[in-house]
Amino acid sequence: MYRYDQFDQAMVAARVDEFRDQVARRLSGELTEDQFKPLRLMNGLYLQLHAYMLRVAVPYGTLNGRQMRMLAHVARTYDKGYGHFTTRQNIQYNWIRLEDAPRILEELATVEMHAIQTSGNCIRNISSDQFAGAAADEVGDPRPWAELLRQWSSFHPEFSYLPRKFKIAVIAADEDRAAMRLHDIGLKMVRDDAGALGFEVYVGGGMGRTPMVAPLIGAFVPAERLVSYVEACLRVYNRHGRRDNIYKARIKILIHEIGADEYRRQVEAEWAEIASLGIDPPAAEFERIAACFAPPAFEPGLGDDLDLSDPDFRLWVDQNVRGHKQSGYAIATISLKPAGGIPGDVTAEQIDLLADLAERYGFDELRVTHAQNIVLPHLRKADLHAVWQALDAAGLASANLDLVTDIIACPGLDYCSLANARSIPLAQKLSERFADPARQRDLGELKLKISGCINACGHHHAGHIGILGVDRKGTENYQLLLGGSGAEDASLGRITGPGFSEDGVVDAIERVTDLYVERREPGERFLDTYRRLGMEPFKAVIYG
Repeated sequence: MYRYDQFDQAMVAARVDEFRDQVARRLSGELTEDQFKPLRLMNGLYLQLHAYMLRVAVPYGTLNGRQMRMLAHVARTYDKGYGHFTTRQNIQYNWIRLEDAPRILEELATVEMHAIQTSGNCIRNISSDQFAGAAADEVGDPRPWAELLRQWSSFHPEFSYLPRKFKIAVIAADEDRAAMRLHDIGLKMVRDDAGALGFEVYVGGGMGRTPMVAPLIGAFVPAERLVSYVEACLRVYNRHGRRDNIYKARIKILIHEIGADEYRRQVEAEWAEIASLGIDPPAAEFERIAACFAPPAFEPGLGDDLDLSDPDFRLWVDQNVRGHKQSGYAIATISLKPAGGIPGDVTAEQIDLLADLAERYGFDELRVTHAQNIVLPHLRKADLHAVWQALDAAGLASANLDLVTDIIACPGLDYCSLANARSIPLAQKLSERFADPARQRDLGELKLKISGCINACGHHHAGHIGILGVDRKGTENYQLLLGGSGAEDASLGRITGPGFSEDGVVDAIERVTDLYVERREPGERFLDTYRRLGMEPFKAVIYG
């Protein structure tokens, strides 16, 4: 994984010192809250319903054991003993005292972590495929390119005050494990017919109030010119993006209004104009970055046999373990979605355990997924049983990856000042209603996602089944959506009709899944059956 050089460390240390002074002035009353707000947001600090929330960046979701231990320390020392992993592959702490924030950032900096650009109208944390560098289906490791973009975007003077926040994802496989086309810019690594490396560039995706799937803007951008092309995309947006209306400020609205063809034309013209500016890094700089992502020292000659005599272990392997490009190794996803639990929440003790497992068995590497889980990307198959036993003892062995209880949910009205409804209690009720492992496996792949407001931090538009919390005359109400996908078959869910109470939407989802079981054809996922039948049969069973 990438290690800071002197520039990274100096940059982060300077920001910590700067923010310490800003916090001191706020606490003394020298700064008003209105004056302080843009300063704290640039450092990932939000003021929520009950306390400050700190969002810590985890670039492209990659962590080592030392960093995980620091996250556990922050949870134990400055929060209430836990953290919340987010759909941006970051971690949030929901009970931070303002006076502690500079100290937290100072301690994070000792393990090459920070909270810079995790909020505000700037380029946010660059996300990527959680299986990067391990998956057999990838063209190459996308993380060096994500790191290159992170360095290019950090404190970029032209893009520090964009019309609205901006999100980029980088993948390198046909299977989209990062919801790439629902980002402001989605990058897919590909090779042309001659074998040259490049990227398909999708621009203008997003969720929120006006969800859109990004169109293809650049069919093949040579890898060595990727940064300048992305810069051209941002420059066109920064020039024409709306700043007078927050609801129309995202790049998806610009592309919708002028059309993908016109946006593409302007990007190509801008790209040609900046070709001589030296924006693209020299090959040696990329090679320096890429060297940080060299494969671990895999042990050659390992076998692929597993003892699956323990039925619980076999269930976990079947559901949560994926093939690795290296013989004798596997990729294991650790679900943070136990029955009745809070999606994405993990205790300090559990974080420490994950650090232990990574250091002992996994080449000291972990990944955060956009589905709010954790991945150990490089495990010897011979060690899987020992890892599973440790996870099981810690309540982290739920065998439900991509099943109905592997729910994505935002913090909702329990914490967020923007939310209209609670997400957490609903997620808990749903995970308990569908807790039976046999029932979950019978339903198969079924991605359920919950947002507590229209900002869609729970990605409800991309759920096979999505739930949106709304305020209905002072009462929490839940709209049900069907048919979304954040994968390579990206689509947006459609609202079924009138909303429900919390208990009512749980019952409605049960009716939806019952109809699916009744009407599915062999081999069909829920999403396949929905697409074949259409909305009407589901509406009929939902509303009677």
